[in-house]
Amino acid sequence: MKVRESEFIRRKKPVLKKLMERLLEIYPYVSLLATDSKAKSYMVSRLNTGINENIVLTARGFVVKISDGKHYAEYSFSRISEALLDEICDQIAATIALSKNAVPDGMAENEYVFPEDEREVFTGSTEYEIDPEKMGDDVILEHLAKIKDRGLAVSDQILDCSVRCNYQIYSKLFLSRQKELEQNVMWMTGSISLAAPRGDEIKDYYKGYSNLGGAEILEQMEHGVEECAHVTLELLKSEPMIPGEYDCVCEPGVTGMIVHEAFGHGVEMDMFVKKRAQAENYVGKYVASELVTMHDGASAANETATYFFDDEGTMAHDTIVIEKGILKQGISDLQSALTLGTPPTGNGRRESFKRKAYTRMTNTYFEGGTSTKEEMIASISYGFLLENASSGMEDPKNWGIQLMVNIAREIRDGKLTGRVFSPIVLTGYVPDLLKSISMMSGHVILGGGGFCGKGYKEWVKVSDGGPYMKAKIRLG
Repeated sequence: MKVRESEFIRRKKPVLKKLMERLLEIYPYVSLLATDSKAKSYMVSRLNTGINENIVLTARGFVVKISDGKHYAEYSFSRISEALLDEICDQIAATIALSKNAVPDGMAENEYVFPEDEREVFTGSTEYEIDPEKMGDDVILEHLAKIKDRGLAVSDQILDCSVRCNYQIYSKLFLSRQKELEQNVMWMTGSISLAAPRGDEIKDYYKGYSNLGGAEILEQMEHGVEECAHVTLELLKSEPMIPGEYDCVCEPGVTGMIVHEAFGHGVEMDMFVKKRAQAENYVGKYVASELVTMHDGASAANETATYFFDDEGTMAHDTIVIEKGILKQGISDLQSALTLGTPPTGNGRRESFKRKAYTRMTNTYFEGGTSTKEEMIASISYGFLLENASSGMEDPKNWGIQLMVNIAREIRDGKLTGRVFSPIVLTGYVPDLLKSISMMSGHVILGGGGFCGKGYKEWVKVSDGGPYMKAKIRLG
């Protein structure tokens, strides 16, 4: 089934078009984005049950971008009607006037000449199997409680099993002089978190689930909870890591976090504009092993970061960032593309209609290779299989990364020994790490359970992943 259109946007479209017509009589470039989004979060644990409307992801409103041929400005608002058109137009005029006067004396200003629109009319909807809204809150909580009970039943050592799920359904309408674009998208994510005591310490394990779809994800979670519980129990015998550089095999979740942190933020081209990314100086050069081809794009995969067009009206792309080890290009929003003189790649994304569009990652991943996980393990004299990435950070200016990984399984003489180490800090200089990649598996897996911030704010949905990957990595 396809996600249905927004009744709110359908009703407002005629007056939005009238607003566009009035503004286009005054300004050479006008675009308008209308958003109708709703999201809910559910949680069940041993002691608590909760349902919440996600206030960041639930919003209805509009943002107009205008240019007078030299300056540009944006104006966001949440109410529109025939009676309010004069007031809205006056507010927009005041906003562009403020923009003209905002440049301090002695400072040069960039001039933005927005490209001519090409005629484009588009309507698209993603697909789902089970509508979480129609399923209803009570039924969703029943499913989560069943998963929780199955996790707790594995062992008396399990202290708690917390099960969560979230969904967002959003519709967007983009209008400009030549474009009329509409999209309707649904994604759903879930997570299972388990904890078990080891003396005064608590060991925990987390697994995320995601899809570009609906509540069919709950069945996947039901099938996976016992395995999650068994891994939690394994962590009770984990040992501290001895710091050093090791041959490692990364499972797709760890590969994905390396991709996201190593060359995700570093190729967001608004960072090129601000001279905050080393990658700008390496376009056309080798930055990784010849085995590495990296993609980013809303059309590059079907996951939680998939959409048909971005928040500036650029159709979704599949951008090849690295091709066989060579950095080919970055990703961009419209503003950074205009400044740098490059085509936008469809990565202009807003946290909400109230926020600015920035260059943001979407579905980011490494292509697969020809090896197998088993061949990688067999090739290692001493090293580790890394699983369950939990968090990461990067420094695009100096190309350093630091990731937290929950599990390292010891490999000796080409075989897993059964010894488990936890927690793990993975660090490194990005080109060194990526150039050390020597094997990639064929099957690529992406996960989209997380959000990504621009620094510490501006949260948007992303997914990342890749194949199993062998590399030399510094662990601590």
